[in-house]
Formats: sequence, structure tokens, C-alpha cells
Amino acid sequence: MMTTFAALFGAVPIAFSTGGGAELRQPLGVAIIGGLLVSQWLTLYTTPVIYLYVERLSRWLGRAYRPSRVAEALGAGTPAEERQAAE
Repeated sequence: MMTTFAALFGAVPIAFSTGGGAELRQPLGVAIIGGLLVSQWLTLYTTPVIYLYVERLSRWLGRAYRPSRVAEALGAGTPAEERQAAE
């Protein structure tokens, strides 16, 4: 955020300048400020959402591929159950 705000405040003089040639530089300053604001907002919004989805996916995959469930699906018991049956 500090880098974004530093670049944003650096573009403010370009966006609000007056004088010779300012009419050519102002659209650049506005585009810089708008792009930085939009990208910062998207980053702050989407990064936590992506982490939440990745965490949910890892939990789902962890549940789906536990050794006990794989063994049940294959018709075998868990290693602990097989040891108890052998004794």
C-alpha cells in the first residue's frame, strides 16, 4: 500500500498541472491514478478471497483422500483395524 500511495501521490502533480503542455500530460496522470486505485482495490479484495478458496479446496481434497477413506473405497479396513483383526 505504501508503494501504491507513493506512486499515486507522485502522479498528482501530473494530473492537476497547468501550464505549457499540461493538456498532453494530464490524461497520463489521470490514467496512472485510476489504474493504481483500481489495481490496489482489486489486490486487497481478491487476495483474501483466493486464499479462502485455496484453503477450502485443500480441506476438501484432504477429506477426499484420507487413507481410511481410500481403504474403505477399496474394501479394506484401515491399518489399525487390520492389526486388530489379525490379533
